[in-house]
Amino acid sequence: MIQNPKFGHFDDTRREYVITDPKTPWPWINYLGNEDFFSLISNTAGGYSFYKDAKFRRLTRYRYNNVPMDNDGRYFYIKDGDTIWNPGWKPCRTPMDSYECRHGMNYTRITGSKDGIEASALFFVPLHKWCEVQKLTLSNLSTERKQFKLFSFQEWCLWNAATDMENFQRNFSTGEVEVEGSTIYHKTEYRERRNHYAFYHVNHPVSGFDTDRETFMGLYSDKCAPDAVVEGRSRNSIAHGWSPIASHCIEVDLLPGERKDFVFLLGYVENEQENKFVERQVINKEKAHSLIAEFDTAEKVDAAFDELCAYWDRLLSVYTVKSSNEKLDRMVNIWNQYQCMVTFCMSRSASFFESGIGRGMGFRDSNQDLVGFVHQIPERARQRIIDIASTQFADGGCYHQYQPLSKRGNNDIGGGFNDDPCWLIFGTVAYIKETGDFSILDEMVPFDNQPGTEVTLFDHLRISMDHVLNNLGPHKLPLIGRADWNDCLNLNCFSWDPNESFQTTENNSEGSQAESLMIAGLFVVTGKDYVELCRHLGKAEEADRMQQAVDAMVEAVKNHGWDGEWFLRAYDFYGNKIGSDENAEGKIFIESQGWCTMAGIGLEEGLCDKALDSVSERMECEHGIVLNNPAFTTYHVEMGEISSYPPGYKENAGIFCHNNPWVIIGETVAGRGNDAWRHYTKILPSYVEEKYQALHKLEPYVNCQMVAGKDAARPGEGKNSWLTGTAAWMWYTVSAFILGVQPTYDGLLINPCLPDTATEYEVCRKFRGGEYHIHVKNPAGVQKGVKQITVDGKPLTGNVVPVLEGRHEVEVIMG
Repeated sequence: MIQNPKFGHFDDTRREYVITDPKTPWPWINYLGNEDFFSLISNTAGGYSFYKDAKFRRLTRYRYNNVPMDNDGRYFYIKDGDTIWNPGWKPCRTPMDSYECRHGMNYTRITGSKDGIEASALFFVPLHKWCEVQKLTLSNLSTERKQFKLFSFQEWCLWNAATDMENFQRNFSTGEVEVEGSTIYHKTEYRERRNHYAFYHVNHPVSGFDTDRETFMGLYSDKCAPDAVVEGRSRNSIAHGWSPIASHCIEVDLLPGERKDFVFLLGYVENEQENKFVERQVINKEKAHSLIAEFDTAEKVDAAFDELCAYWDRLLSVYTVKSSNEKLDRMVNIWNQYQCMVTFCMSRSASFFESGIGRGMGFRDSNQDLVGFVHQIPERARQRIIDIASTQFADGGCYHQYQPLSKRGNNDIGGGFNDDPCWLIFGTVAYIKETGDFSILDEMVPFDNQPGTEVTLFDHLRISMDHVLNNLGPHKLPLIGRADWNDCLNLNCFSWDPNESFQTTENNSEGSQAESLMIAGLFVVTGKDYVELCRHLGKAEEADRMQQAVDAMVEAVKNHGWDGEWFLRAYDFYGNKIGSDENAEGKIFIESQGWCTMAGIGLEEGLCDKALDSVSERMECEHGIVLNNPAFTTYHVEMGEISSYPPGYKENAGIFCHNNPWVIIGETVAGRGNDAWRHYTKILPSYVEEKYQALHKLEPYVNCQMVAGKDAARPGEGKNSWLTGTAAWMWYTVSAFILGVQPTYDGLLINPCLPDTATEYEVCRKFRGGEYHIHVKNPAGVQKGVKQITVDGKPLTGNVVPVLEGRHEVEVIMG
């Protein structure tokens, strides 16, 4: 039995997760910023900052995959006599009298105390600003006067995070800085081709500074004991090449009971080409001075922090639930929506599992993330849809990802994923249903960002649907291309070379018979959405055309995609079945069971019930639903990367949390509320937090991408936290399908699917200028079915509450 030490707890009133032991099983992180300037911060203040793009505009350096874990961050060294310690514990790892980290909504507060001194550091990115504020409050808790030294420390990254780790023959000669008073400016390459620099400032006179790492640290010393800190004095070093840093030294004097605030500011500035310098080799600091002036007192910082908190009050007021289950309420009202904001901003680019170097914004990923974010800030969702569509090709295909700085597509992680085009319909429809803004469909959007190629966004949607229809295989099912949602099911790859990527090696799709049942189900779901959209637009002919295509796909799935007890996963290059009882390994896969039941294919004939029963019988375990079963134990070259993983991990029978919600939604389509709830709570972080905190290892307040499956060496162990489509899908599942408040073109569809133990709950939903207080009662303990709805006391025909301004009371009786 694995022991379960308690590393922290939820504080729902303050919307915080409180970490009380710095030695968490893995670094537990938070994200600061939500527009242009971002920071990752761990519970020991590790992490880094960047402007827009974690690869090309990295401000500070971070070392991944290192021992000890979580090296580099924003460090404060306190030298009190012969004792050196940090409020965040690292890097000194000096035992403290107390430690606490509070991760909140776009802020983190880390507090430590030692020998009568308390240091509390608040980290956040102010709204609409290109900077990270670090407010350090030092307090004397003792009865004696305290005189000590405070050293700050951050290490600059030389902008391009990839070459920063590779091109040392250049890097060790390019580092440049300037120092002005209490501000250290990092201007590497600014003289030549860059129009941007960074700075690190403190609003207090300093007794010294350092900008050269080796001078501050000592070439053979360690971050836990830098030479300058051990000796208690800065060297006032100026970096010329090598590794530039920023460190201030401040002499602190505190009377008993006294406290002082110090505001540190990490900022980013861009200057116009003609205004880069004020004199030869001296950078124009006007914008930096203005930014510093906005946060040069604790009072100004406190006002900006209050503004940030009020911002999150507004965002989280759009959808709230009040039930008798605090674990459900905290995830729906706080952490699930918060993770959706982060995944919208980051896609899959920058976490403690993604370096921010190899991936940009995903076409598929970003469209999925929209369904968890669109209710929060719909105007940003609108722009994201335009950005995504602008990377599409004229034939409906698309880049698999694009870079956030340039917004241009690239094939760094491959292309030709044939599910990608469908996701544009998925994201766009979610936006229109939330906002009622059909005008987005008239926006002129280019192909491949090429001027002169613009067509309407609606044309992009039509072309996306046609891309599937133009790429059908021998069974009239969609050809998979390089892969579908499962990037590791590479049916046209055939790779024996360990030095090549499965995603970028040759795509042997010419003459391939590799078809995807996952794309088939996705096409039916998004096709129905597209048909409904066309009818709302009065495009009857186009609606009829696509309805025929959807009907034909449904028949193709029934005729060629049903294996007797569940849906097939695919046909391989040669036309052989994958995900069939005929196979020795990988008999059943989660993706096709999810999408085909979400689509309701064969619902009336009992196919959905059979498929869902097979999922529970063969794929469910105590930690969730595995991706496939049985796991692959040998490498199948015709299947690619999926069979290269050890059994129970990642795509080879791991619990890929991202697609568990597809089955959960399928359960709600079939009206099976008990099963939906059981699957949902098995991967709900607030439930994982209590049962598996040590085993799970990752943050207990957000979903991770993968949990080791029942075939793994350590079932239940999590990997790849934060940046996962799981966040949006969990939100979409619980808000629209379990609690059953779903935006439509005409209003809010009320259609819950609950466990039979659920008696009542309340949802407050802000929607298109109205505020709906929805009280759901389930006196008969049914799992699905609405008996009666009243709006402001008046009976409603049907179960779509129309768009209304102002506040309205909605009573729902299930039965």
